[in-house]
Amino acid sequence: MSLSLPGRVVVFDYGEVISRTPYAARTALLEATGLDADTLFPVYQELRHDLDRGDLSVLDYWRAIAARTGERWSVTEIHRLWALDFTGWFEVDPEVLALVEELHDAGTRVALLSNAGFDFGDPYRRSPMGSLFETVVVSAEEHVLKPDASIYRDTCARLGIEPAAMVFVDNRQENAAGAEAVGAVGLHFTSAAGLRADLEALATPTA
Repeated sequence: MSLSLPGRVVVFDYGEVISRTPYAARTALLEATGLDADTLFPVYQELRHDLDRGDLSVLDYWRAIAARTGERWSVTEIHRLWALDFTGWFEVDPEVLALVEELHDAGTRVALLSNAGFDFGDPYRRSPMGSLFETVVVSAEEHVLKPDASIYRDTCARLGIEPAAMVFVDNRQENAAGAEAVGAVGLHFTSAAGLRADLEALATPTA
């Protein structure tokens, strides 16, 4: 029997929930930049917040990384680095995406809420995966990051629901807790099997 949560909307994070961790892309970035992991990735991660909040364009993000690491990259070189990084995020976990599809096909409303830059908006919406989502909310387009309460409330408003009807799934505990703080159900994602068990528990009526 297919999994269904009548009266609920299951809202998924994307990175490292639906997508896999892009280990191969990270290795490729180190090779392409000639930098070591301890030099590149702390800066990559710190500046990512500005990219995902919409405060930096993709080009300015990579230029800022170059400045912080003592590098000088042309637009052509930056495009190569961006492409390695960007495409790495689109290897999905088939078990998780199949669960999204199962919910959708059984009549449960599903949506996406992701901390991501402007460049992810169209791929999220226009990819085959995007056909499953009723709404896609990208942090850069909203100029606010999870776990700020406003992004959860705005997602609910777009869906036409109260927070109590939202089930939010995220690999970061603080983001799941942020959803709970506005009255939604927050699920901390650790595996596809664990997520299925959590959703089945919500689907089971309590006495």
